[in-house]
Amino acid sequence: MSRLRLLLASLLVACSVQASQPANSKAEAATNTVNQLEKPLYSPFVERYVLDELKQLRVDQNTQRHELMQQILDREHSAVDRAVSYATDTVTYFFYLIAAASSILVLVGWTSIREIKERVHSLADEEISRLVKEYEQRLHTIEQQLNQKTTHIEQNREEIELTREIQSLWLRAGQESSPANKITLYDQILKLCPEDCEALTYKADAVLELDEPKWATNLCHQALSIDPENCHAFYQLACAYTAMGQLEEAMDYLNKALERRESYRTETLSDPAFEALKSYSPFMEMVKKGNVEKKLNKPNEIT
Repeated sequence: MSRLRLLLASLLVACSVQASQPANSKAEAATNTVNQLEKPLYSPFVERYVLDELKQLRVDQNTQRHELMQQILDREHSAVDRAVSYATDTVTYFFYLIAAASSILVLVGWTSIREIKERVHSLADEEISRLVKEYEQRLHTIEQQLNQKTTHIEQNREEIELTREIQSLWLRAGQESSPANKITLYDQILKLCPEDCEALTYKADAVLELDEPKWATNLCHQALSIDPENCHAFYQLACAYTAMGQLEEAMDYLNKALERRESYRTETLSDPAFEALKSYSPFMEMVKKGNVEKKLNKPNEIT
């Protein structure tokens, strides 16, 4: 190998020398070089060695290429084998799954895919129908509740408007000084609220001012038919019967009014409607009884 290197180096030196010399001296330089050689530049053994080395290199390269191709083919074969085995296992497991599912379906009673499909659809329809009915019931309940609340709201609004209108009529009646105008306002109140006992009794009071005791008694009895414990109706009946001269009935109704409200006792002494009763003995006894009770109650109040 060292001899080959030496030969190549000498050739390169000769070539470089020849390239540097002029063209006319190339032949002389070559002649001198050949004359100065002590032995040939190469020998048949060196050439054979070089050829053997080149051949061995080619053989080694072919062997290496063959081994590389063999490794690549082996890897590809192994990858294909793994893929085929994976596919085979997948198909096998899938068929096992189908066989197991078919067995279960046979045990359950479903014998075909169409029956399974129909059964699934029927179950889905039943569930959807159940949900639809449930939500329809809920919506119907909600709608009823909303309608009830709407009705209550509307009723409350109407009651508020009615109460406001009645309140304004009461205020106007309190400010009126004419009994006829008061009766008109009370009639409007009774038109809005026919069972208003207060309006009936206050209308009876205005009617008494017009000297209509029979009309007043009729109004008071209407109030008592609505509220049998209305003390103001008893008081107005006492006034009406006093105006008609029926003192016994007047005293009876006055006692009923006093039983329900003691504050009427002081009003009877100053009310001009009871002028005819002031000379009536039961009325005087009632007054005396009231004075005695006041005297008896004063020490208790002080203590």
